Order: sequence, then C-alpha cells, then structure tokens
Amino acid sequence: MLSFDLFTNARQILAPVLNKTPLVYSRHFTQLTGNQVFFKPENLQLTGAYKVRGAFVKIARLPAEQKKKGLITASAGNHAQGVALAAQLQKLKATVVMPTTTPLVKVNNTKAYGATVILFGENYDEAYEHALELAHDKGMTFVHPFNDLDVASGQGTLAFEIIADLPDVDIIILPIGGGGLAAGVATLAKMLKPGIKIIGVEPVGAASMKLSVERGEVTSLDKVETIADGVAVKTPGDLVFPYVRENVDQIIAIEDFELIDAFLTVMETHKLIVENAGLLSVAALNHLGVKGKRVVSLLSGGNMDVITMASLVQHGLINRGRVFTFSVLLPDRPGELERIAHILAKQKGNIIRLEHNQFVSINRNMAVELKVTLEAFGHEHKDQIMHALIEKGYVAKVVDSTAVYD
Repeated sequence: MLSFDLFTNARQILAPVLNKTPLVYSRHFTQLTGNQVFFKPENLQLTGAYKVRGAFVKIARLPAEQKKKGLITASAGNHAQGVALAAQLQKLKATVVMPTTTPLVKVNNTKAYGATVILFGENYDEAYEHALELAHDKGMTFVHPFNDLDVASGQGTLAFEIIADLPDVDIIILPIGGGGLAAGVATLAKMLKPGIKIIGVEPVGAASMKLSVERGEVTSLDKVETIADGVAVKTPGDLVFPYVRENVDQIIAIEDFELIDAFLTVMETHKLIVENAGLLSVAALNHLGVKGKRVVSLLSGGNMDVITMASLVQHGLINRGRVFTFSVLLPDRPGELERIAHILAKQKGNIIRLEHNQFVSINRNMAVELKVTLEAFGHEHKDQIMHALIEKGYVAKVVDSTAVYD
C-alpha cells in the first residue's frame, strides 16, 4: 500500500538523481483568477517530464534477478523516456515498444537514453499488448506507466517538494491519465497536510477517471479523443484507483480548445513550453470558483514536437483574433489592390500573406478574388479593420467563419 514510509524511501532513492524544479509564481494567472497561482514546472525535469520519478523508483526497487532479465515497457512519450533514462542511470538494459505513429523526435529521444525501441501497432493499446507478450516470452520485467504503487510512490514525491516550498498551499491541481500521478501526489499531500484540496483534471474526450469515480468502480471508455495524448487513457489503473477516489477531492473535465489558449499564454507570459497534457492544470484555473487561495498547478511535462507546437501557436493566434484571413471580390482594374493595402495600413493591420486570383469570374466588375491574412491586436481590432472595408464599399468575409461584413 502507499504508506508514508514508501514515499520517504522514494524520496531518498531520487535525491541524488532529480532536478529540483522550483515553484514559479504566475503574476498573470494570479491577476486573472484572484488566487495566488504558482506553477510546479516538471517540464524542466530530467527527460522533460515527471515520469522519470516513478520509473526510477520502480526499477531501483526491483530484485537483482529481475533487473538482470531486462526491462520493458510500452509508451508513446514521457514514460518511454523516463524508463530509458532510469535504466541507463542504473546501468540496465531497457526495451520500449512504441506505436508506429509516434513522432520521430520522441523515438530518437528514447534511443538517445540508451533504450532499444520497437515500433509496433497503430496505437498505445496495441503497443502495450505486444510489450506484455515480449515480457512473457523473454522473461523481461514490465514497468507499467501508471498502474503500479512503486511508480505512484515515485510520482508522489512531488508533494514533498510542493509543500516544502509553499507550506500554506491550499490547492494542488494536476492532470490525470491512468491515475499514477494523482494517486501518489494526492495520497502523500493528504498525509502531509490533511486540509489540502487536490483537484484532478482530464480532457472531456478522455475523462475515464472522472467517470470511474462517479460510478464507484474502474470504468473503460469506448474511445478517447483529445489533443492531450499524454492522458489519453481508456481505462484507469485498478491498483491506483482506490487512492484517487479517496484522496482527490474533485475532477474537472476540460475542452481541448482551452488547452490551445493555455499553451499560448504560458509560452508568452512565462516562456515555458508545456505539452497539452501538462496544460490541463493551467486551463483548470479558470474553473475553480474560489478566490484568495494559494494554488499550485503541476506542469507535468514539456515534450512536444515542433510541428505540434507550430500548430498550437497558429490556432491560438486565430482563436484570439490576432491572426485572421478575409476574402473580398474586387473589380479587375489597376489600383484596386493598392486601395485595399491603403485601408489596411491606415487601420494598422499587418499583412502576412496575399492571394490575388484574377480568374474567379468573367464579370470584370467583380473578377478578382483577394484573400488577405493579417496580424491584428485581437477580435476588436479585427472587427475594426473589417468595418473600415465596409465603409469603403467592399463586401468582405472572414475565411473559416460565417461572419460576412457588408
């Protein structure tokens, strides 16, 4: 069981290994929410995520015979790198089964920590089943990403650090996937400070723990659909579930679009890169319904490929009205493009891209379609620019929107 001695031992095991991630005060979210908000940035941890904590503790506690047989796990991300590094630091061999769809950067990072990577299956579940088969056939020791109390005790050491750095903390917010992190942190935090409130956060499209707690038993989802792939778990762990049910006070479900906005805010205001799963605890700050509390949001990881990062930035800017595209039909005559450019310049709209198509119609009075992508200050500025076009007699519409300005 998850005892205080087990957590203390985990802290001792990890002491010479981990980076000590400091609490980061968020002036922005403090002003926005009316609570004193701090981040626990485990995106700055070894391997870029908290997962190395549980993996290292689990492996360190294994009997010598099991270590010699080799370690194996299945993961598409942070757990893979955590097991790989933990094995490397303890001079052991590790094999990681990853789905064939895993981004190359994550595959290469896992290999860089010394693990043998096997690409198998289209998703985590298929990779997981294959890893179990290999473990059985070759006698290797399987290191589960969340449904293991040794792993949970390693993840729980975060509570020691949070409460030591902020003894009067009122609320800890953390993401929930399979439940290992939530079980460990919530259980230890309640031991250290019984009055503390623990809030878990899941995406709406993968809220398996929320559903399980509501039903009082581990419940599987038919499917998961979320951009927060680090917590896209159909079935919570049965070993950790009782600790989550007992010690997590509330579970909030967050829509994916909120993670996009949170990514942009955290990157711009704190210069931190946080992956979608880690942003759940940031997005949840808008749903607390309390004021004047001392709140710590756990940023669980920051491993994100550049393509995903670029997509989040683009969608975030569009959502805020800071980048938008409009189209307008123009007469096919000299000077029309210059007229549009002059209107936009006067409104301080910064042109990013122009598409000028003269072949949309044979009607020379409305023969040219112009699409303009602009940088603006926000939705109010966007509307100001569009109304300026109306005043000059143009009928324009924002692309990918039902709004028509005329």
